[in-house]
Amino acid sequence: MDLREAVAEHWDTLLVVYGHGAMEGFHAGLETAAVFLRARTADQQLLKIFRFSARDDEGAVEKDFQGLLSRGGGRARHGYVARRRPDPAASLAFDLHDPDIEDRRSDLAGFGGVSLLGDLYHQLPTLHLADAKNWTCSAEDPGAVRLLGGRDVGRDGTIAPTTEETLWGHVPESHLLAPGDLLVRSVQHPTDPGGFVVAELTPQDLPAAATHMAIPLRPRPGLDAQQRRFAVLFLGMPLARKLIGLQAGLHLGGSKLRALPIPQTDEALAKALDDVTAARTRLEEWQEEADSLLASVFLDRTAAAARSRIIASGRGLRLRVEAASLLDDLGHTVRTRLPYPVASRWREAEAQTSAGPSQGAYAAVLDTTEILLCYTAQLALALAWSSGIELGSATAIKDKLSAGRGGPGFGDWAFVLQEVSTSRKLRALPPGHPLHDLRSLLDNKETAQARQRLSDRRNDQAHLRRIDPVDLPRATSEALADLTCLLEAARFLADWPLLHFTTVRWDALTRTAALEYGELTGDHPVVPTRTMTVPRNDLEAGSLYMRDSDHELRLLRP
Repeated sequence: MDLREAVAEHWDTLLVVYGHGAMEGFHAGLETAAVFLRARTADQQLLKIFRFSARDDEGAVEKDFQGLLSRGGGRARHGYVARRRPDPAASLAFDLHDPDIEDRRSDLAGFGGVSLLGDLYHQLPTLHLADAKNWTCSAEDPGAVRLLGGRDVGRDGTIAPTTEETLWGHVPESHLLAPGDLLVRSVQHPTDPGGFVVAELTPQDLPAAATHMAIPLRPRPGLDAQQRRFAVLFLGMPLARKLIGLQAGLHLGGSKLRALPIPQTDEALAKALDDVTAARTRLEEWQEEADSLLASVFLDRTAAAARSRIIASGRGLRLRVEAASLLDDLGHTVRTRLPYPVASRWREAEAQTSAGPSQGAYAAVLDTTEILLCYTAQLALALAWSSGIELGSATAIKDKLSAGRGGPGFGDWAFVLQEVSTSRKLRALPPGHPLHDLRSLLDNKETAQARQRLSDRRNDQAHLRRIDPVDLPRATSEALADLTCLLEAARFLADWPLLHFTTVRWDALTRTAALEYGELTGDHPVVPTRTMTVPRNDLEAGSLYMRDSDHELRLLRP
C-alpha cells in the first residue's frame, strides 16, 4: 500500500507548508515541505496549503500564515484552503489544488472545448540509458539514428544541433520518430521559464529516437495542423505545468502528461490563429529580405550599381513597413478599415479638428458619435431579429415611428446598445456570435461614461445650449477623447465589412449563388465591384449585408 494511503487510514492532513530556500546551511534552491497531521475523527478537517520563499518579507509571511489558519475557505497571498480533500494517493503539489488554478482549468472550455492530451497524441516507447550498452553505437555505423534526450530539446522549440556528446544507436522501428511528433523534456529545470519545454520534430531532425529523459508523442489520425499548433502553444504556457502540479527538478511521467487538459479552438479562434501565423510568416519573409539586402551591399561590381539597387529595393521594404505601422494609428484604421458610414464621418471630424477648435469641429465630433452609435445599434437590431430575439428598444422605436413622433435619434441608438450590453437573452447565443462583440461596446465603465458625456453634449446642442467660445477648445478636446474611446472599443467593426450586393445569380445545378458586390469599407463611396460564390439561395440583390468574422453573411434589412 502507498505510504500516503496508509497514513490517510488513521490521519487527516491539516496543513502542508512549502518553504523555498528556508533551511540554513542548504542550497538556496532547495524546497522543503512540512506536513501537519491530526488523528482522524468523524468530522473531516479542511486541508490548507501554504508556500513561501526565504526572499519574502518575514513579517508579511507570518501575518499571511496566521490569516490562512483562521480561514474557512478561499485564498491568502501565499496559500489557500483546498475546495475538496484530494484522494489519499493524489499529489499535494501546491499548484495542483489551488482554487485559482481550478478556476482556470474550468475556464479552458471557453476557447471552444477541452480534450485530454492523450486523446490528441499517443505516447511512443523510449530507450532507457541504463541499457545503453545494448544498443548504442557510433554515428558512422550503418543504420545509426540519433538518440534524443531532454537536453536536446531547446527552449525555442527546436532540436539542438549534434555535438560530440550526442548519442547514437540501433533502435527498433517502433521507436523511430517522425515529422510532427512532439518531444517533451521529462525534467523541468529550475531555470526553465514558463511551461513545458517541447519541440515539434522536423525532417531535418531525423532519423531519431527518444531516450527516457524525454517523452515522445505522436499525433493521432485526424488531428489537424491547427490543433497541433494550439497544443504545442498551450504546453509552453505556465498554466500547463501548474495543471499537472509538476515542481521543478521532478521527473514528469507520461501518464500525468497524457491526462493534461488541452483547450480546443472553435472555428473563429482557429481562423484568427491562422491569420496570426500567416502574418508572422510574412513578417519573417520581410526580415529575411531585409537581411539579404543588407548582406549584399558590397557584392555588386561597382559602388554606383550597389547604391542604385539598395535604394530601389529598400524603398519597397520601407513602404511596406510604413503601411503596416499605420495600422497602429486608430485614425488610419477608422478611415481605411471601418464601414463607410462611420469612416466617412470620422474623416470629416478628423479634418475639422486638425484645423483647431471650432463650432464646426465640435459638431463634427458629435455627428460622428451619433453615426457610430446609429450604425452599431442597427447592426444589433438586425442581428437580434435574425436570431429570433425581441429587444424592448426595438419595440420602442417601432411605436415611435407608428405614432409619427419622428425618426429615432441619439438616445434611441444608445438605448439599443445599453439593452444589448445587459440583456440576459443574448448571453445564450453561441460564443462566436457577433452580438457578443456589440455587447462589449458599452459593457465597461469607461465606454459607458464616454457615451453618456457625448449624449449630454448632443442634448445641449439640440436644445440650443451652445458651447461658449471660451470653453470651445476644452470641450472639443474632451469630446474627441470620448469619441476616440468609443472608436477604440468598436475596432471589431474592421472585421465586419459592409457589403452591397448588386447582382445575385443562382445556379440550381451547382447549388451556389454567384454574387457581384461592392465592399463599403473606408471613407470613400466609390469602390470596385468584386465577386464571390456562396452555397446559399436566400441572398437579395440590392440589399446590404454584413460579413462577420466567421465569413457568414448577415442581412441588414429591415
